Amino acid sequence: MKTLLSIALLLGSCLSLQSCTGVPDGVTPVTPFELKRYLGEWHEIARLDHRFERGLTEVTANYSLRDDGGVTVINRGFNAQDNQWQQAEGKAYFVGDSNTGALKVSFFGPFYGSYNVAKLSADYSIVLVVGPSTDYAWLLARSKTPAKAQCDAYMDFAANLGIGAKQWIWLQSCS
Repeated sequence: MKTLLSIALLLGSCLSLQSCTGVPDGVTPVTPFELKRYLGEWHEIARLDHRFERGLTEVTANYSLRDDGGVTVINRGFNAQDNQWQQAEGKAYFVGDSNTGALKVSFFGPFYGSYNVAKLSADYSIVLVVGPSTDYAWLLARSKTPAKAQCDAYMDFAANLGIGAKQWIWLQSCS
């Protein structure tokens, strides 16, 4: 529940910022993007530090189609301090055309934040997602242990966006 409240506070603070559903400088959302291939479970391999995920391990993101054409987002992670799983459910919609990996996501009411697919493997096995700024980024993969060469390539790409290697919190290791 703490995670859901923190996400709500983050997105609520975005209300006052015009860039909360925008694309950060230097980031170009992936085109072509195929939502049907993107749906399903992703494992959080690495992330930048944020209050709403602090202390969570074994984090997954599950994406499925909504009846209204949007995407249901279910984020789940284990909080060792509380010895319990935490889950937040949200919704996402394309910001522009559905061929571009630029979405807006909400976990609380009418408040949305950016979800920009900055780099995506051709086989949809690993992705770098960037939020409304490069202060928000996630490396997700279909496998809990993606190949080290893939992780290195995505970290190099993130570094070119201005996200330094020391900023990342690693939840899983690359093999």
